[in-house]
Amino acid sequence: MLNLVVTLLIIALIAAIFGFGGIAGAAIGIAKIIFFVALVLFLIAALTGLVGRGRAYP
Repeated sequence: MLNLVVTLLIIALIAAIFGFGGIAGAAIGIAKIIFFVALVLFLIAALTGLVGRGRAYP
């Protein structure tokens, strides 16, 4: 998922260099959304891993 964010940021940089502001803005917006989704999923996975580790299995 983070690979997609980096790819979109590179596309945005290239589009901005060539003067395509709308495409660059859209790519940055999508990259932000995907980054925050990945961050939330990481935090959920980290918290469930911490909670799951404290359980005692018979």
